Amino acid sequence: MLLWVSVLVLAPVSGQFAPVSKPVISLQPPWTVIFKGEAVTLTCHIAGDKKWYRWYLGTKILREIPANTLQVQDSGEYKCEIQGLPQSDGVSLTFSPAKLILHAPPSVFEGDPLTLMCREKPDLSLKTRTLYKNDNELIDLGKNPSFHIKHAGLKDNGEYRCTGSETHCCSFSSNAVRIQVQELFPRPILRADPPSPTPGEPVILTCETQLPPQKSDVQLWFQFFRDDWCLGSGWKGYLRTSVPSIVENEDPSHYWCEASTVPSNVSKSSQKLQLPARVPVSPPVLTLSPSSTQAVEGDWLTLSCEAKRGSYPIQYQFLHEEVVLWKKKVTFRKTATFQLYLKAEHSGTYFCTADNGLGIRRSQPVSLSVTVPVSRPVLTLSPPGPRAVEGDWLMLSCRAQRGSPQILYQFYRGDVPLGSSSATSAGGASFSVTLTAEHSGTYFCTADNGFGPRRSDPKGLSVTVPASRPVLTLRAPRTRAVVGDTVEFRCEAQRGSPPILYKFYLEDVILGSSSAPSGGGVSFNLSLTAEHSGNYACEADNGLGAQRSEETSLSVTVPVSHPILTFRAPRVQAVVGDVVELHCEAQSGSPPILYRFYHEDVTLGSNSAPSGGGVSFNLSLTAEHSGNYSCEADNGLGAQLSKTVTLSVTVPASRPVLTLRAPGTRATVGDMVELRCEAQSGSPPILYQFYLEDVILGSSSAPSGGGVSFNLSLTAEHSGNYSCEADNGLGAQRSEEVSLRVTGLTGSRSGPVATGVAGGLLSVAGLVVMALLLYCCLPRRAGGRPASDPSRSLSHSEPQEPTYYNVPGWMELQPVYGNVNPKAGDVVYSEVRIQEGNGHAASNSAFGLLRTYLPSRGPATSQQPSRPQHSSVIYSQVKVASPPVSTALRS
Repeated sequence: MLLWVSVLVLAPVSGQFAPVSKPVISLQPPWTVIFKGEAVTLTCHIAGDKKWYRWYLGTKILREIPANTLQVQDSGEYKCEIQGLPQSDGVSLTFSPAKLILHAPPSVFEGDPLTLMCREKPDLSLKTRTLYKNDNELIDLGKNPSFHIKHAGLKDNGEYRCTGSETHCCSFSSNAVRIQVQELFPRPILRADPPSPTPGEPVILTCETQLPPQKSDVQLWFQFFRDDWCLGSGWKGYLRTSVPSIVENEDPSHYWCEASTVPSNVSKSSQKLQLPARVPVSPPVLTLSPSSTQAVEGDWLTLSCEAKRGSYPIQYQFLHEEVVLWKKKVTFRKTATFQLYLKAEHSGTYFCTADNGLGIRRSQPVSLSVTVPVSRPVLTLSPPGPRAVEGDWLMLSCRAQRGSPQILYQFYRGDVPLGSSSATSAGGASFSVTLTAEHSGTYFCTADNGFGPRRSDPKGLSVTVPASRPVLTLRAPRTRAVVGDTVEFRCEAQRGSPPILYKFYLEDVILGSSSAPSGGGVSFNLSLTAEHSGNYACEADNGLGAQRSEETSLSVTVPVSHPILTFRAPRVQAVVGDVVELHCEAQSGSPPILYRFYHEDVTLGSNSAPSGGGVSFNLSLTAEHSGNYSCEADNGLGAQLSKTVTLSVTVPASRPVLTLRAPGTRATVGDMVELRCEAQSGSPPILYQFYLEDVILGSSSAPSGGGVSFNLSLTAEHSGNYSCEADNGLGAQRSEEVSLRVTGLTGSRSGPVATGVAGGLLSVAGLVVMALLLYCCLPRRAGGRPASDPSRSLSHSEPQEPTYYNVPGWMELQPVYGNVNPKAGDVVYSEVRIQEGNGHAASNSAFGLLRTYLPSRGPATSQQPSRPQHSSVIYSQVKVASPPVSTALRS
């Protein structure tokens, strides 16, 4: 069997369709999947003889030969072309290397026998084969490779595959094949010519269907029926017959046909068709849609006219008051329709007629009333114009030019209804109102006659209201108005038609003006200075008389400036005990002003100036009042600090204390006595003077405070009362007197001298040796040797008398040596100065260095070698001479 794999374009001929010239390809064997190494013969089919055939593999020309067959062994899509005709559809071949293949035709039609072959390669010997449909086992083929279906149908659609196995070895699975059973021919269609014959008139019935080109050799058998009677049959798809006459009110017959294959395994019937005989039409029925007898102008009205019975064609007419509106001929339906866009003049009576040549039939009349909706009304205001004055009488009139009565008119201001009125005939309605300020706004009216209100165009009305007395308000950034602040003055009249002109006044001087075109108030900003204190007012005027606000007072506060601090003292120099007045004053600033006084960072006190100016603070000075002073001024707008002023408080020198420091318990001629004068309090510099009785011995100044010392080499004339005086410019203060008795040289001190100059020299030499020993041993003693070493004790010296006034207690002393009066007189002194050391050495012999003085006979000199304070001097007289007075002042 050849397999046709291309679909042709068909044209109807005698109930079937014949192919149009387009080649198709058939296969032998009729499979598209073949074992590799096998061959397939392609045949290009076309009616008539042709000169050449061109073959394609894909888009490439494979071969051009005079024969219409070609044997191939390569996979791909094949096409053929014949001279002067279009290309055939493509055929895809697959040469598979698989072991097992399921062969199936690519196209199957209804009623076709269907064979599926499960075929293995020659080198296999399968013992079992199984066929599957949609993955479900369909049948066990055993050793039989083929499965047959006698007449294929839609139930056979699905995906098929097969499996096979060798004995005790391997199993194999084939390719999958989808079977889609195609319709052999569609359901036939019965046609009549003419479609509505008259009784006894011949009519030709045609039963039309088509076969696919692959089945062009199939023969169809046709049968024609009227109701259940067979009118005839044959190989041709048409039948000539006539329609019998029918009785009035009898339903027409139903005709149908049937097409079948031979042998008759596929059979299909057409739908039934009525072929009524021509009969007079029945009286038509007219219907209106919408069905209401009252319609609205502007609606679309549908008129339908239908004759229940009657032969076609039928001529319908639609009439309004005997005037034809529209005509319509129908040939296949019973109803004719007509649409009318309604107007007011379309009210009246309607009917329709039906005529198929056997007499005109008329419908029953139908009345229609067309209601005209109101047109958009027009609103008028009297008196005319957009502006009116409060208290005027206003009349509003509303009228619609068109509209079926009765019409209801309503009047609105904004969306608030004012009133309504009904008009039963033509004309409009009116409404009156006495104007107030609230009547300004937009007005409109509506008209309604039952089909929805229509709204007029809006009319604006402005009722002019005189400006009311305005209110002036002040808005400042803080509770008090301060210089430099920007204050907003707002003036607003609660009532009054805009525009309103506002003016601002300070006393009677205009500060500025501004207009409010939309009503409300206006603002005026003012940057404050001290001159802006006063009474403010504003004025509102909209052309109907100016109105002035009440006055509002404004006090502008001036922040304090930096204050100035001054001192007022009874003298040029401030002295302890003086009363000093501190005065603080800010040059500018609104009262009250609070002043605070500071010494360094300590608050001394505060005082307020309620009416401005400055304030004072009195201070009784003490020594602690020296330092830096400042003051602060504050009137609530930020404290301001003055510059710092320094005050130095001078303290008078106190009564000084005079102390005498001598080397022994008794003052002896030639001793060096230190006089120390010191005032415990007093501002420096302090000038000190030393007195013997009332004779000034000397003076010295202490620039930084403290006391001063005065050294005196005693003579017999130095006995007497000593005192000192301290003066820092605020009055001299005298110490208490201290008595000093100077005695001559004693035996114990001059014992070595009595033996003569040689003995004196030996004594001096001995002292020198002793000093050298002490000097050499001093480091050893500092290293830890007891200070009370008996070998160096001075226990053999003379007993000492009580110390002088204010002489400090003996401490452990360290020696310093020096020459005393080396050039004055003939007396040689050896001086041992003991510096203070550990306190426990006071009762022991002191170690010291010897200082030898060789007095000359020259005049007395005041140059003495310096020695540390708080030292004591022990003198040993070597030679008596007339000692001069030697003084030294040391601070």
